[in-house]
Amino acid sequence: MNSSQALRDHQPENQLPVSHLLLALGIVAVWGTNFVVIKNSLASFPPFYFAALRYIFVLLPFVFFLRRPKVSWINLCIYGLATGVGQFGVMYYAVNSQISPGLASLVVQTQVFFTIGFAMLFAKEGLKPYQAVAVAIAMIGLGIIALHTDATTTFLGLALVVFAGLSWGVANTVSRMAGAINMLSYVVWASAFSIPPLLLVSLIFEGGASHLWEVTLVAPMGAWIGVLWQSWANTLFGYAAWGWLLSKHPAAVVAPAPLLVPIFGMGASAFFLGEALPAWKVEAASLVIAGLVVNLFWPTLREQSRQFF
Repeated sequence: MNSSQALRDHQPENQLPVSHLLLALGIVAVWGTNFVVIKNSLASFPPFYFAALRYIFVLLPFVFFLRRPKVSWINLCIYGLATGVGQFGVMYYAVNSQISPGLASLVVQTQVFFTIGFAMLFAKEGLKPYQAVAVAIAMIGLGIIALHTDATTTFLGLALVVFAGLSWGVANTVSRMAGAINMLSYVVWASAFSIPPLLLVSLIFEGGASHLWEVTLVAPMGAWIGVLWQSWANTLFGYAAWGWLLSKHPAAVVAPAPLLVPIFGMGASAFFLGEALPAWKVEAASLVIAGLVVNLFWPTLREQSRQFF
């Protein structure tokens, strides 16, 4: 038996393989720095229209080259509505005026708790004691955020982003129920259900068709690059790869990985947008990351300790 085979054989059941861990890190790096892109593009596009454009470029032209996945229309519809409207439409609105991008990148990680909770409810997955400790540590970090609202972060903003986290949890759950399918095709076809409600909300509340057409014509190239980054890097790569990971591992193992998003999100927001990083933000982020470390590496530490004692 070679060393690589031996390593796989002794890998704890509830730990991500190194290659899957690296993929998860790549995903969260894109998702974290994406909050700077969101804030910049919102200077040119109203939030729900921006979300609609994002999913238009996810759908087109790729829907003509990818077969519809073998999953029910209801499943696709729920995923499309949860991600397009509930997660990103609502979060864009919050980031536009109710919460800073760095904090939004942290608060949306409530998806971890919703994803694990839904898995326990629908898939009958158990929550191990160390995973409960990890979630509790991270929740303390998120609680610190709730104690520090100001002019840039309102209670409404917090509530909206928590709702976005709930919607992300719903999307994670239905994508896992879809089973072993082509996740890229799944994300593309589900986006067809995101676009109509986003456009309808935008037409009603964001100025009507003539205003949106004018916004489309005058938007600078940088804003359009932001739309394409949202569509191709954040959605086609990020969510297709994320859905694939969720289909391969228990939700409690995979779901905490995006807790690293705030590190990238808060760091990029501080560097590019000048968002302040007071001590309480650092403390909150540290607690969230501590929860992630416990969840990801406790099985390895336990296995190694058994070899010595």
